[in-house]
Amino acid sequence: MGNQVTHKWGVFELELKSSQLYNDPLRDVSVWCKFVSPSGREYTVEGFWNGENTWLARFMPDELGVWRYRCGCSNKEDVGLNSVEGSFECIAYEGDNQLYIHGPLRLSPNRRYLVYSDGTPFFWLADTAWNLLLRGEVEEIKEYLEFRRTQGYNVIQFVIINWGAAPTDNFGDRAYYGCDKVDVLNVSFFKRIDEKFALLNKYGFVAAPVLFWVSLEENLRGRYLNPGAILREEEAILLGRYILARYGAHIAVWILNGDGIYTELKANRWRRIGRGIFLNPPTGRKILATMHPRGGTWPLPDFRCEEWYDIVGYQSSHHNERERLRWICQGPPATDWRLDPPRPFINMEPNYEDWIDHVLKVRITRYMVRRAAYWSLLTSPPAGITYGTGGIIVWAQRRIVLESEGVTQQFLTWRESLKLQGGYDMAVLRKIFESIPWWDLVPAQELLVEQPGLDDEEAFIAIAKTSDSKYMVIYNPKEQEVKLNLKNVKTPCKFSWIDPTTGKVSKEETIISETVTLRPPPSRDRISDGSYKDWVIMCICSLN
Repeated sequence: MGNQVTHKWGVFELELKSSQLYNDPLRDVSVWCKFVSPSGREYTVEGFWNGENTWLARFMPDELGVWRYRCGCSNKEDVGLNSVEGSFECIAYEGDNQLYIHGPLRLSPNRRYLVYSDGTPFFWLADTAWNLLLRGEVEEIKEYLEFRRTQGYNVIQFVIINWGAAPTDNFGDRAYYGCDKVDVLNVSFFKRIDEKFALLNKYGFVAAPVLFWVSLEENLRGRYLNPGAILREEEAILLGRYILARYGAHIAVWILNGDGIYTELKANRWRRIGRGIFLNPPTGRKILATMHPRGGTWPLPDFRCEEWYDIVGYQSSHHNERERLRWICQGPPATDWRLDPPRPFINMEPNYEDWIDHVLKVRITRYMVRRAAYWSLLTSPPAGITYGTGGIIVWAQRRIVLESEGVTQQFLTWRESLKLQGGYDMAVLRKIFESIPWWDLVPAQELLVEQPGLDDEEAFIAIAKTSDSKYMVIYNPKEQEVKLNLKNVKTPCKFSWIDPTTGKVSKEETIISETVTLRPPPSRDRISDGSYKDWVIMCICSLN
């Protein structure tokens, strides 16, 4: 029937055999299982078809002890799916996997960042591997996850079904066959995904799957290749709920759609699809959901009142022209975080390292990656950041050349891309933030006497402080002075200039005056990779 012992926050799987065969199992019958905890709490999850006469139900237990379950279905004459009863034992987890120690993610009490189920703050550091489960082999995925785990990444963003950059998986299969309708569900496709999906949690990563890619919906090719652009609303809801029933017992944050425009008239479609999938979800409990919009677009005003919309995921994209830099630092990401209800803000697609900026026609450096990341984290209350590079995104087995956004992109292999320096810089970034109560930081531009970024977007200084003003984090993108007004801060304050490529402190000074001018260390103290030498300045006040 199932694995009768499962550790807390693991996945219990129950197999059912129907006594009848169905012509259209996705629509002809619905299956459910009610799980009752040792203390009497009830969760009802939806079962899903797994080929021929097999149905599965998956459930994540959150309480130690013996759980009971009872299954039923819409066809009362199917004795194989009705009145099936049993039990399993949930035992304590023994190991060092943080997901199983602390539990799945939820919103923090103030709704501005993410925490584990036990309340421990969770700093989102994601890697972008859109094609990982579609094109990666199991042993390759293990190698990749182990490498990123040692660096400190804890989330993987990927696309879970076929899309424009992977119209099929390695076996030439698609998730379903049909155009705007799921005519035939391809269970073989999902069976191959199962093991790969489970590896993410096993290696300590929160899964962040995109359900439906939308990009290029304006042209015929995009509509045909990307399910989010072509599926009818009711079909997207049907398929989305199937995917959620199949993988919702894993620890995940669900991304409804990818790289589309979701504003104004198009918002209605995605509001309805989001409600149909995530409100009263097939998992039997609340799940976290967000969206991945096209670069530079801002759907929050159209989704502000949606109950299922938990996280404001946005995309500053791979552009570095002045208008885009201004958008990150002074546009909606820097202003709308004050709107109610509060939500975590996460830049889910900033600059991709080693990518060609299709506006400036230059290759994006690790410096540009860092700059977008630190700006994103300090111009709204920090919740986390995502990294990406082309070779991993497409899962390149060899060096390839592709046309993208009107320019020729040259991608390294995924193994070569793993070792790009910007990926290490993001690991340093996480360590810097986790050295203080990062979850209490809020933007504090009022502490700056002068903001050079008003005249020169590339010089924008981002600053945030904790509610008690004990800690400050400043990102200085150039070798320039930083002038602060500390009138409302309890001094003395110790300022440390940190190299964002190594995490090492190059200069420290203690300040007791209300007005201070901070000057960068001599250039010879560090090595820079880009046009400018950027710094993270950490401040600890109230030292007495």
